[in-house]
Amino acid sequence: MSLPPFSCRILAAAVALYLIALLCVGAGQVSSKDGAAAPKIPGCSNEFQMVKVENWVDGENGETFSGMTAEFGAMLPSDKDKAVKLPVVLTTPLNSCSSLTSKLSGSIALSVRGECAFTAKAEVAQSGGAAALVLINDKEELNEMACTEKDTSLNVSIPVLIITTSSGDALKKSIMQNKKVELLMYAPKSPVVDYAVAFLWLMSVGTVFVAAVWSHVTGPKKSDEQYNELSPKKFSNDSTKGDATKDDAEEETLDISATGAIIFVISASTFLVLLFFFMSSWFIVILTIFFCIGGMQGMHNIITTLITRRCNKCGQKNVKVPLFGNTSILSLVVLLFCFVVAVAWFMKRKTSYAWFGQDILGICMMINVLQVARLPNIRVATILLCCAFVYDIFWVFLSPLIFKQSVMIAVARGSKDTGESIPMLLRIPRLSDPWGGYNMIGFGDILFPGLLICFIFRYDKENNKGTLKGYFPWLIFGYGLGLFLTYLGLYVMNGHGQPALLYLVPCTLGITVILGLVRRELRDLWNYGTRQPSAADVNPTPEA
Repeated sequence: MSLPPFSCRILAAAVALYLIALLCVGAGQVSSKDGAAAPKIPGCSNEFQMVKVENWVDGENGETFSGMTAEFGAMLPSDKDKAVKLPVVLTTPLNSCSSLTSKLSGSIALSVRGECAFTAKAEVAQSGGAAALVLINDKEELNEMACTEKDTSLNVSIPVLIITTSSGDALKKSIMQNKKVELLMYAPKSPVVDYAVAFLWLMSVGTVFVAAVWSHVTGPKKSDEQYNELSPKKFSNDSTKGDATKDDAEEETLDISATGAIIFVISASTFLVLLFFFMSSWFIVILTIFFCIGGMQGMHNIITTLITRRCNKCGQKNVKVPLFGNTSILSLVVLLFCFVVAVAWFMKRKTSYAWFGQDILGICMMINVLQVARLPNIRVATILLCCAFVYDIFWVFLSPLIFKQSVMIAVARGSKDTGESIPMLLRIPRLSDPWGGYNMIGFGDILFPGLLICFIFRYDKENNKGTLKGYFPWLIFGYGLGLFLTYLGLYVMNGHGQPALLYLVPCTLGITVILGLVRRELRDLWNYGTRQPSAADVNPTPEA
């Protein structure tokens, strides 16, 4: 029924899990304030502001564009109502590198980049009576205008900002046509935590919950099993198929060992450093292709499982396919659909709406991975999650001390030149941020705790724990609480990237250990599945 065969599925899922864990990027949100702070220079604010610039040409309101203030000069107001609309005048000379002959009193000076330092242009414009200086960049991006070590006596008290070539050329053209140009400039602040994180929280918790209960909900009904076992016509065949199904289910799973967990995290750190130093657009594209394959496979398995559960006869018609052998027609049709979805997202991955397809593919892949990769007991879970805990904290908080910036956040952002970014993230647009952007959470922040929660769900079912005496409801609550604390930490830390596992591991593994101690079941959880049969089990004493 499955496509590809079980052996291929195990290999593909293992590769997908490996890549995802390696790219366990920082939680919640990526902040622009990471890295070491620059030393303060007198006359420099050491804070760049993103600026919205509204313009009027002969009284007609034009399209609003963006700019960025310099590291020196006055700060612009964050409230639009406090901003002042001022006329714009071209400087003469245009580069603003020498004494100006144009009258700038109470106006915004418009100059071009080049031939002298930014600070020199600002001092010349200020001495000419300008209320602000706007520099036209020589390319379609906003470069940082920083102070230098020579600017120790700098005294610039007017706002200085840079705009892109296209925006500046349009203003310059209107002024040269003797039109009246006016600008209103303000720097709205982004909220530290956007309310759209509530939807990201729901997606993350929902993914873990669905992955945990998936095999139980989609498995064969007990009534169907009993009917097949009691069927007199095909008893031998059905029992053979039942054994085969059980064997296939066991073959589809891959237990993570303690040694494998340690090697796993060490490999993740090595791979993360390689990505940091050698990241390129072609390598990100390769990772994106792997992501598409994993997402396509996960979506295929989910759709075919749901359809065959509702309609048992739908998957009975087979066709012989090269390389795959006999495969159901349903499986082929669903595979084609998933392939079209993955290719469509790959082609449109840089668009503003691509986040939706990325989330769908990512959730499907994570659900599928959590069905294949399993933790056998709490002992392995403790080793894996503690290693991941240290991994997350080091690469978010401590790596800037060595690499001058957070390695994990830098990798999560991807390549600025090509716009390519790592797709192993759940994303949702920032709805209350005037600058847009995305709230993000790494796949690893879902998969690592998800492995533990899936194990706990199986443990509860196999030991008939029920809802009240079970561990699963407590761990779902703990996972949700851990994510909430992540965003609370993001708020308290003023937007600095937070390692979610710092909060998720204590709220999931910690709750498991505490409950196990209270209920006196920790030893069973710790060694679950490893108890060797006793002599009485192997050679039971015959009854008299």
